[in-house]
Amino acid sequence: MTRSIRLVRDSYPALPGLDTTLARALLHSVSSGETGETFRIYSPGRVLAFGKRDTTAGGFQSAAAASREYGYVPLVRLAGGRAAVFHEDTLAFGWTLPIDNPRDGIQARFEFLAEMLVRVFARVGVDSVIGEIAGEYCPGRFSIHHRNGRKVMGVGQRLSKTAAHVGGVIVVDGAAKINEVLDPVYGALGVEFDPTATGALRELATDLTLTQVSDAIVAELSEFAEIVEDSFSVATVHAGIAMVSDHLVST
Repeated sequence: MTRSIRLVRDSYPALPGLDTTLARALLHSVSSGETGETFRIYSPGRVLAFGKRDTTAGGFQSAAAASREYGYVPLVRLAGGRAAVFHEDTLAFGWTLPIDNPRDGIQARFEFLAEMLVRVFARVGVDSVIGEIAGEYCPGRFSIHHRNGRKVMGVGQRLSKTAAHVGGVIVVDGAAKINEVLDPVYGALGVEFDPTATGALRELATDLTLTQVSDAIVAELSEFAEIVEDSFSVATVHAGIAMVSDHLVST
């Protein structure tokens, strides 16, 4: 039987927090069997996505306030480690898969996704490598950095009873925007990072667009599955809206 992946490109940059809660709603929908395997690619609004570990730091509220000063909505995301930045020159993605026992294969899913994105970046003219580099923001062993040693992709994973969601953010451009807000945010959290470790794909492919990266992802997915373009159902969007307040950081 041919593998089929539902592709969703819906984006809600004007509704802060909804992109995060839609991932949560989709995880529930796939886990319950209502929806099949889904890959989402979207252009996010300006969001500072904190990890749950960040929320326990003494300077968390100061960090959230700093993010607002720079025009980013602070929220707590589904998965991942430390604070990460989403803005108009990044491309966010989420891969939600039905799995009988999602605790099996956590590392394999990380590896598959990271290796696929290395191939995606090669398609758009950027040589890249998997692995954490010293001083990167939101460090992780499955981060991707380009050949000049600067991080361009971070990824996290969230599990439900019978599904897994692997999601992250690709920095196409705007590395300086990330450093500008993370300097005061990480300072408030007491987290050290090296701004020179932050990069963007456009540093090596100067005319690259978000659409070209998105198309390259779809091309890679098409190598092993049938891609079916779709949109979120009204029920899924309403479920996401109902959960937004759970993730937004109050003032």
